[in-house]
Amino acid sequence: MGAVLAKAARKDPSEMPEDAWRALVATTRDGIEVNPLYTRADETSERSAPGSFPFVRGGDRSGLPDNGWHVCVRVDAHGDPSDVNTAVLDLLGQGASALWLRVPASQVGAVLKDVYLDLAPVTFDAGADLVEVTDAFLELLDQRRTQGDGVTDRSAIIADLGADPVTAAYADGGSSRSIDLGAAVSLATRVTEREETVRTFVADGTVFHADGAGDAQELAYATAAGLEYVRALVSSGLDVDLALRQISFRLAATDDQFVSIAKFRAGRLMWARVAELLGAPEAGDAPQHAVTSAAMMSRRDPWVNMLRTTLASFGAGVGGATSVTVLPFDASLPGGLESTSPAFAERIARNTQLLLLEESHLGHVVDPAGGSWYVESLTDSLAEAAWSAFQTVESEGGLTAAIASGSVADAIARVRQARDADIAHRTAPVTGVSEFPNLAEPPLDATRRGGEDYRYGRDFEALRDRSDAHLESTGARPTVLLAGLGPMAETTGRVTFVANLLAAGGIDARNPLATAADQYAGVRETEDIAVLCGADKRYATEGPDAVRALREAGVGTVYLAGAEKGFPAEATDRPDGYLATGIDAVAALTTLLDQLGVK
Repeated sequence: MGAVLAKAARKDPSEMPEDAWRALVATTRDGIEVNPLYTRADETSERSAPGSFPFVRGGDRSGLPDNGWHVCVRVDAHGDPSDVNTAVLDLLGQGASALWLRVPASQVGAVLKDVYLDLAPVTFDAGADLVEVTDAFLELLDQRRTQGDGVTDRSAIIADLGADPVTAAYADGGSSRSIDLGAAVSLATRVTEREETVRTFVADGTVFHADGAGDAQELAYATAAGLEYVRALVSSGLDVDLALRQISFRLAATDDQFVSIAKFRAGRLMWARVAELLGAPEAGDAPQHAVTSAAMMSRRDPWVNMLRTTLASFGAGVGGATSVTVLPFDASLPGGLESTSPAFAERIARNTQLLLLEESHLGHVVDPAGGSWYVESLTDSLAEAAWSAFQTVESEGGLTAAIASGSVADAIARVRQARDADIAHRTAPVTGVSEFPNLAEPPLDATRRGGEDYRYGRDFEALRDRSDAHLESTGARPTVLLAGLGPMAETTGRVTFVANLLAAGGIDARNPLATAADQYAGVRETEDIAVLCGADKRYATEGPDAVRALREAGVGTVYLAGAEKGFPAEATDRPDGYLATGIDAVAALTTLLDQLGVK
């Protein structure tokens, strides 16, 4: 590897340091180093079999389909319950195998009519109405049993009530989004006496992810929430084993494929360790519900979201999630994409998983990534980082106390700010937004711009929103002139770079194919800002004259494509700014829009 790096650096291998390979080491958002190559030297101890403690390779597979994980679809029950029921049955007939329901208590029976609950697990999102929804659901189960529903193994009926009082307090500042912990504990005490498999609590890590948390933080806080629920259940008189089996987890899956795989494996490893410390290791195989990240989704060029959710669902499924919910590709757009129907977006989301399961046959292999030196190492490293953050929370008195003190929000803010800085500098590209933007796509309607949700590309998309508003009010996008200096063979690279950079901010780049300073007066139209594009060697000889020629042609502000060091230091005619790799693109584009008079 040293020889390859030496060749790239045009040096003799003997001149390279022994650790030259470390130049290829990447660092994750959680501070985990990822090597360029993994070998047998990185091999970890052999994992236990799938279904065995500590469940890294997967938990108990009873209740799961033979071909892998459950395809879980989100259903918000609005309108006539019979229409919702028809939609639910259609979804189950078109590949869905689990339901995530938001339904009023009065409609539970009607919405779940003819749904085989021993085949399709149900997760509820009832918020503060959970007691009423649970009562309605349990009444439905009792009615069906009395009427003879044919279910001989009642434990095959699986339901998650979705109580999340601790994590909901972080998501909404303690408002009434969820029932309080005491009421949820009372529910759990009731449902443990039933023959059906009913879990009360979900340790929801997605609320932290949605605020910008790193993967280790999400695992740490979800685990801390789960432990807080177990403690409350045990304090109420429940056995530790029963208390542990009242917990499920909900985690976000992103388009970072290998990190997502490792994340779900590490999550099971952590919870198994908690169960072991509580004295019930075999009860540490809590189910995991994966939801593709809302934060990674873009509003601009939303078709790219199909690729993002494919990678995310692959990572979650291969990582061993019990069920996976894929958000529609236009989920970040209020009301969805205007040019398509909601049914289309939902079908694509559903079929993404079906392609992975039915055509790629991923579900027929248990723990496909198991044994990979990279994945196993990443799993352990992520678990260690998350466990350290978990211990920090515990040292502060638990998650509720840590949320109240602000330490959780502060820790997440540090990660979010670092990520935002990387995205702004385009070292963490967002395809279709900060890189390869499509400025020709139809502008977003004013009602579909902005929003308070945290998304990775939101700062760039805010610039595009300004451009769209300018287009609406003036009939044209803000425009910058590209002034070439030298033959196209020299200028194409930087012209392309600048055009893409400007497009990320909603700025149109007009390239009249000028190649020399004496052409600028004839090609400028109304542009008040120009970017000089050429090679450093030509800047050294012709750059000052070109800057002067642009100003004489009427250009008010001249930027240079490239770093300042590429321009003659002694020149008196200098550019007003520099557009180069590594700059804060959000700040630079904001300045450009301001200079162009875009509100």
